[in-house]
Amino acid sequence: MASAVNLRFRRSAAQLQALAGVEREIRAQDSHSRRKYLREFNRAFRSYDSVLDAQEVQNTLHAADVILIGDYHALAVAQRCAASLLEQRALAGDRPVVLGVETIFARDQHILEEWWRREIDEGELRQRIRFDLDWGYDWTPFYELLVAARDHGEGLYGLDCMPRENLRKIGARDRHAAAKIAEIRELHPNAVIFVLFGESHLAPGHLPRVLQKQMPAARILTVLQNIDALYWRAAGERADKVDAVRVNDGVLCVFNATPLEKYESYRLCLDQWSRCDSGPDFAPTIYNLIDSLASFLEINRYSPHNGTQPKFLIDMLPEVHGNASDAMLRRLLSRKGISEQQFETMLASVEERGSAYLPEVNAFHIREFQMMHAAEDAARFLHHACRGLPQLLNGRGNAMQEDESRALTPDAFYTRVIEHAVAYFGSRVLYPSRPRHDADEAPALSRAAVEKAALGAIRADAQKFESSAQGWGYRMGSLIYNAYLAGKVKQSGLRRLFLAHLDEPGLARKVCTAVIARIRSAS
Repeated sequence: MASAVNLRFRRSAAQLQALAGVEREIRAQDSHSRRKYLREFNRAFRSYDSVLDAQEVQNTLHAADVILIGDYHALAVAQRCAASLLEQRALAGDRPVVLGVETIFARDQHILEEWWRREIDEGELRQRIRFDLDWGYDWTPFYELLVAARDHGEGLYGLDCMPRENLRKIGARDRHAAAKIAEIRELHPNAVIFVLFGESHLAPGHLPRVLQKQMPAARILTVLQNIDALYWRAAGERADKVDAVRVNDGVLCVFNATPLEKYESYRLCLDQWSRCDSGPDFAPTIYNLIDSLASFLEINRYSPHNGTQPKFLIDMLPEVHGNASDAMLRRLLSRKGISEQQFETMLASVEERGSAYLPEVNAFHIREFQMMHAAEDAARFLHHACRGLPQLLNGRGNAMQEDESRALTPDAFYTRVIEHAVAYFGSRVLYPSRPRHDADEAPALSRAAVEKAALGAIRADAQKFESSAQGWGYRMGSLIYNAYLAGKVKQSGLRRLFLAHLDEPGLARKVCTAVIARIRSAS
């Protein structure tokens, strides 16, 4: 009878030979395999305790509260296996199930919920979560998983945050995901939480350890798929086919594909990506402007709590729509009650400036990238995000809303002045070549002058109201920038201005007054 070593060799020789060529080609295009984080994963699972049959796998799954499933993104069977495990657990009927996925950013949860409620179709979901641009793997098996979660579960959540391509930030992504899973537990206290995340995140010292600290009482099970070292070792078992093995008490590994199948699927993805030819994608540029301004202001994009920092700013990043998205943007705005006339006004602004930030739906619309205006809108977004995206949450727009009599108030005027001030200042920081504002040569700013302007603006129409608020805001932002250049304003003070909450009556006026006093003392 053949020994385990001989069995392993005979079952693996041809595949290993074919695999060598595929791995060489992958390494030539993707050097990430040499990173420390991935090396830690590859070293973590070299042997297993025992072989498991199907019933033993199910028993192990039924004992868990949180099930972390390792995903090899390029392999369709990996997502289909996750869907199957979720369906089987749901059919048991003793506990509800929910699903969290790495594929969708937590910032896009509102889009996922629109699809969950069947307000948008598959095509719009795929486009708005930027699946092909930001993920790029096969859509069909992933969408089947989402459908399975909607059909059999009571919740579906995006777990990831930017940046995906920077492995130096991968630990922050693990901590972010753990915090999101803990939030899911609070929303669904009795549910079994399924999580599909990239396999390298599931090394014992990565996401599982962070999650166990976050949820010490939870029974966490890691389900790996097709780990190379375990597959080759299982090839020496007497059984013709090993379906699963127990690595240790908290980890099992299932086999539903061969290593050659895995790496060929990834090689095909790399080949497809190299042949991709599409129009400009403005989102990375906008996100880079936002990230750069947040770094300048020393804002922690990953802060898990409110205080001097916004909570998980990384999850508030806006949608970015380009030229081909007019129809979809029209649908988004109509659901927020934005009129056709307002939409046309917005498009006219985009035509003139190249882009616009729309706080009502937390989205950018871009026709042409113009640095000055894009930088201003990036700062405008950051101010709204630091305030908790109030217009998105309460459904109210700016001074151009239909109920003009309600919008044209002193509080609204001061709020708009502050928004324009931080937007102008942010644009100068990001784009110092922006021409100086005419107000630089105007007489000294005073509280009385702004109060007089506010009284005049609320008696005018909406267009003059907005024009006056913008003029005073740009003037204030220009003076803040001058004070910053002179070293008389620190980043901490600027950050407080971006973080200023202006929803309480009279608060925006107080902030304006304080800023004017600070500018006058610095001049």
